[in-house]
Amino acid sequence: MTLTELLDHARRRPGASQDFPFDTVTLALRVAGKIFLLANLESIPVRVNLKCQPELARDLRIRYPNHVLPGYHMNKRHWNTLIIDDFLPDEMVRWLIDHSYDLVLASLPRRVRSSLMGGEEKGEG
Repeated sequence: MTLTELLDHARRRPGASQDFPFDTVTLALRVAGKIFLLANLESIPVRVNLKCQPELARDLRIRYPNHVLPGYHMNKRHWNTLIIDDFLPDEMVRWLIDHSYDLVLASLPRRVRSSLMGGEEKGEG
């Protein structure tokens, strides 16, 4: 998966926005102002930070010790750094982007979630 493909997938999440809050090479993707993905645009191989449920984060680090690391400059319990170099399956990377987005979305107030989902929250009605 290329950096462009990865970012295109993340940008398609409802309400996704992006900025460079730290420097000119670290792109942050956000939902309602909260970061769900960080990517260093100059890193080779590509490295991205994604939020992750703690037990899953631990399991992924055990299963993929050279490609899933504790989140660089992030809370190590809740964030992973993924090294994207064609080892991790593309479908898994997309799923982990969605998982990160969903975790951040779930932390938002109900009215914000509802507005992002077009007036209907995921899982309702």
